[in-house]
Order: sequence, then C-alpha cells, then structure tokens
Amino acid sequence: MRLPLAEYGSKELSFFGMLLFVALILSLFFYPLVSILVCCCMFFVFYFFRDPNRVVPEGEEKVLAPADGRIIEISHVQEENYLKGKALKIAIFMSLFSVHVNRITYGGIVEFIKHVPGRFLDARSPESSESNEQNMMGILASDGKTKILMKQVAGKVARRIVCDCTVGQTVIRGERFGMIKFGSRLEVYIPEEADFELSIKEGERVSAGTSVLGIMKKRD
Repeated sequence: MRLPLAEYGSKELSFFGMLLFVALILSLFFYPLVSILVCCCMFFVFYFFRDPNRVVPEGEEKVLAPADGRIIEISHVQEENYLKGKALKIAIFMSLFSVHVNRITYGGIVEFIKHVPGRFLDARSPESSESNEQNMMGILASDGKTKILMKQVAGKVARRIVCDCTVGQTVIRGERFGMIKFGSRLEVYIPEEADFELSIKEGERVSAGTSVLGIMKKRD
C-alpha cells in the first residue's frame, strides 16, 4: 500500500517532519500548550503534500483537469510557444488547501518542454500567466495531429515547479507528472481549430484526473 503523500514532496516532508517532531517532543516536556500549535503545523505539512489516488474516467476523448482548484479563466488567446496559433485557454487556481500534485490532461507523446524563470505574482492575477516563473509541456495526441499545451505557473508563495517528464516520453491521461509547491496556477491550451466541446465554466471547482474539461474529437 502506498502512502497517500506526494513523492515530489519527500524532501520537504522529511525536513519539516523531523523538525516538527523534535519540536513536539521538546514542547511536551517544557511547554505543553505549545505542542498544540506544533501538532497543527505538522498536520498542515502532511495535508499540503497529500496525494490521494484518483479513478480516471473512461474515454480517451475526455480532456481531464490537470489540477485541483477553481476555474478562474476561460479565454481565447494567441499561443506562440508550442501551438503557434489561436487557442482556448483554461486556467485553474490552486489555493494552499488544494491537492498540488498535477496530472496529465490528455494522453500522447511529449514533444515540447520549456522552463521560463520569472516573477512570483499572485497566481489569481491574469498577469501571472506571462510574468511568473513557469514550465510548459506540449503533448501530441496519438492521432499525430491534435496538440495540447499544459503550463505550470508559480504563485506568490510558490518557489518550485516540479515536472518529471522528458521530451519523447509517452504520457497517459490522468497519471501524475509533477506539482507546484505552495499555491499556484495551471493552464491548459487547446488549438481553436480542434474539434473540442467545453464541459466546464468559470467559477467551477475541478479535481485533477477526474473532472472533465471537455471532449476532444480526434481528426481523421
């Protein structure tokens, strides 16, 4: 049985877990009331790095949410990094209380990965999409034509983006591929010419690997 904790957070879990454990022992001996605060901090660390198993809905045509959180933007933009044209943009904001492990939104082969250093503005701000530190991953679907771009965007508190995929790797819809630590934003870009039917609207809450963003019909 795997522990429901993110492997991507093993260093933080080990460091803060040991630190807080020592603090708990000391507080129990010298300042018993402080131990309540230490326990709360310990609970939050394990809660933040939780990684529950998810049941991925059947149907390769279903584009899944890559992150837990709230849909804060659905718009049409020009995407020049990978799609090279107009695209539908879907942005998800992850708060400190969201599960921060990211999952593959659509299966295929990783064609493009690019990390861009930047600022750490509030991830709810539209400006953060272009100005903040970010990691982009482009996926070519099995039909050899359909492309999707996923963008991990650091937030005001976030200071590290993890993506363990490489160019040429085959990825499966719903599987884990990384995380953004301590509050952030994740975006999905779909070419406007794609035959895609949107299933969500702004303000909705979604769960990574289980919520369906829409239906993608593969091209002949």
